[in-house]
Amino acid sequence: MKAILPLMIAAVGLTSPAQARSLNAIRESGVLGLCAHPNSLPFASKAGDPPGFQVELGQALAHELGVSLRLDWIITQYQMRSAGCDIVLDVIADREAQSETNLRISKPYYRTGVALAVPAASQLSSFRSLDEHTKVGVQVGSIAAMIIGQRHVPTSTFGFEVDSLDALASHEIDAAAVTPIAASYFNLTHPDKAVRILDRDESEADLNWNVAVGMVRPDDALRGAIDAALSKFRDDGTVERIYQRYGVTLQAPK
Repeated sequence: MKAILPLMIAAVGLTSPAQARSLNAIRESGVLGLCAHPNSLPFASKAGDPPGFQVELGQALAHELGVSLRLDWIITQYQMRSAGCDIVLDVIADREAQSETNLRISKPYYRTGVALAVPAASQLSSFRSLDEHTKVGVQVGSIAAMIIGQRHVPTSTFGFEVDSLDALASHEIDAAAVTPIAASYFNLTHPDKAVRILDRDESEADLNWNVAVGMVRPDDALRGAIDAALSKFRDDGTVERIYQRYGVTLQAPK
């Protein structure tokens, strides 16, 4: 599983057809349900200040469909079985990653993965520059931890990406293997501790992926409407503006 961020979902085991809702059903009810974590900025926050880019993009999608947004707050991905939401955001757009889920995937709207965050003065330039003398912060159980460990690079494990970034800022480690989103938001909220984000290494296929909207058993009309809305938002800059408010510069999907 590649997912390492809240609700960036690879497999959720959705099996209940009762959760399926068509575009007509959503419009008749007047609401689009979004599943999101209540305390996972920059993704989403129940406190609402700021709401998180998932909430803002969800509101834009709902408005485009002519309905309001309903937020279904969940802590774990498995709670989506009972939450009854229609969509989740920041889903890995990969057939293998989604092989065990009933989520249908929109066209991808950005590309991300795992990058290295390093101190501003660091001489590190890429994953390939890591060696036995560089200690790297990794998220426990992540694919990055496995790949870096196979190269015999010393690692320190953390439960959350922000913990490894805090350790990096405190000079406890030499680099942190994190998503550009996590590092960018860290820089926005910790300007006095800003880190340098190295370019992702596209040669490591497992450390790079496209991102899409995940839909819980939609009909073709809903999937088409979501795709059309995303195309419009990419063309008019809506997606980029939303993420930029959280310090994140998006890369186009491949």
